Amino acid sequence: MATEWIGDLILLRGLPGAGKTTLAEVILQSNQGVRPDVISADNYFMDDKGVYNFDDSKIKEAHNSCQQICADRMKLEFSKVVVANTFTEEWEMKPYFEMAERYKYRVHSVIIENRHESKNVHNVPEDKLQQMKDRFQIIL
Repeated sequence: MATEWIGDLILLRGLPGAGKTTLAEVILQSNQGVRPDVISADNYFMDDKGVYNFDDSKIKEAHNSCQQICADRMKLEFSKVVVANTFTEEWEMKPYFEMAERYKYRVHSVIIENRHESKNVHNVPEDKLQQMKDRFQIIL
């Protein structure tokens, strides 16, 4: 018997500046009614005035928050849940795969390429970008 899916979990992967958040917003615009915010670890570092204040020492908390928001939306049975993070390595997606299985969500993992030559809006240093590129895993 086929699984009855509650909804779709869409994991958008890519380097900073690739367009993950922009695509997530496009995907969520097609939802009926109120559009939920894109789930992203970056949101954790935004203050109430919309200013991005990254703190490397809080990256674990940012990702834990991201996972909690994702789980909360699945519990509420949102039809689409979109998470836009770099997800450079497979293990970073594992908690989302487990949540999707638990809450009966179909998973889509999409790699976003920076074909429009955009710059990352969070001013990630070039050496950090290179480190991310070097460890980016593509699972075929």
